[in-house]
Amino acid sequence: MFSVISLVLMTACTDIDDPVIGTLQPAEMVSSTPANGATGIPDEDITLVLTYNQNVFSPSTGHELITLSGGAKITSISASLTNVTIKATGLEKGKTYQLTVGEGAIVGPTKVGALEAKVSFSTVANKPIQTKLVTPDALPAAQKVYDYLLANYGKKTLSGAMAKVSWNIDEAERVHTLTGKYPAITFFDYIHLYASPANWIDYSDTQVVEDWWNNNGLVGASWHWNVPKSENAAANEVTYDPTQTTFTVTKALADGTWENGVLKADLQKMAGYLKLLQDKGIPVIWRPLHEAAGNIYEFEGGKAWFWWGNDGADAFKKLWVYMFDYFKNEGVKNLIWVWTSQVKDGEFYPGDGYVDMIARDLYGKTAAQAQEEYAALKKSYAQKMITLGECGANVDGGKALDKLSAIWSAGATWSFFMPWYDNDGATMLHADNAWWQDAMGQTYVITRSDLPSMK
Repeated sequence: MFSVISLVLMTACTDIDDPVIGTLQPAEMVSSTPANGATGIPDEDITLVLTYNQNVFSPSTGHELITLSGGAKITSISASLTNVTIKATGLEKGKTYQLTVGEGAIVGPTKVGALEAKVSFSTVANKPIQTKLVTPDALPAAQKVYDYLLANYGKKTLSGAMAKVSWNIDEAERVHTLTGKYPAITFFDYIHLYASPANWIDYSDTQVVEDWWNNNGLVGASWHWNVPKSENAAANEVTYDPTQTTFTVTKALADGTWENGVLKADLQKMAGYLKLLQDKGIPVIWRPLHEAAGNIYEFEGGKAWFWWGNDGADAFKKLWVYMFDYFKNEGVKNLIWVWTSQVKDGEFYPGDGYVDMIARDLYGKTAAQAQEEYAALKKSYAQKMITLGECGANVDGGKALDKLSAIWSAGATWSFFMPWYDNDGATMLHADNAWWQDAMGQTYVITRSDLPSMK
């Protein structure tokens, strides 16, 4: 009787119908998702599932034998029945990765280590950065400027300075006095469009811009678009703060409203000023409607800072396209269109057909923070150059911006950079003397004297 019972137990334990377990065969991977050699995998977090020919376990002591090449990071490893699930993050476009599961990292039910397994796959290829401006039949000089930016992208960066709102090159002169070098770009602001022409501001007087261009400098411009606070407001009662005006994008895009009349009149006036520069062969790195999303996506209760973003993403995109089409119909061909992102605001992006470059404005950031935001934009907008539209200290928070050399070394290789100007008597400078001396002393920073002629 004892012999019979022993024979039954032995038969049950070895399971003669399962030769793998009966002979203590090591587990072996039979398939994977994605399959070995797969291509076109999205550059995002990935879950890999390896299927074995028997139930398996993944003891934590074996996790160090599981690696993923190419700089991606494995975040978790687990096993259930015949499947091993491996999650990873940090994948980039256009790269080939190899997952290696070392021998013994996975074990079968008999505690025998599984055979080594390897799975290779490639992520979706990078789309090349656009080579032509989105404006049809663009001014040749504008295309030359864009070509130059593209040729240097990732290798060198252009220095820029912000003109004060009275239209001058005071900041560029300050940098020259301090370092002996002029920035490559001066950026102007059409903030007083509502008042021009006046005896204190007249954008039809383009001499300061012409002189800068004729001295081999590049020209940029933004537009803090001031609108009336109400329908019957006085001429000087204007604002770009959405809390100070009844003017909205939705109303402005509706034919027949007083807001629509202001919209069309302002765009016609602006187109005229831009064409004055175009007639002189001067291209403009054009950065309108900036920071539209404000801090909406940064935290709950965040708000748009300007009226052009206050009606939400769809309204903003319609406004951008309206401006683009209006200028195109008016024959404005000298613009390089730069959209300023808040990083998490993809819903506000007007579309590849209406944008040449992507900018980010950073104040009081560390080099690591700058690199993180640069990398996020580069991943989201692979067909566009990424640039630092504005930068400087967070004056209200008392936080300085890390030096350009640290930001560049961290991997944030912006196409150009432009510190904001400082108000008279400022308690903290956006870019102090040490910041500028560091920036202009780098071999990869392009100054005005480095530029070829774009004429």
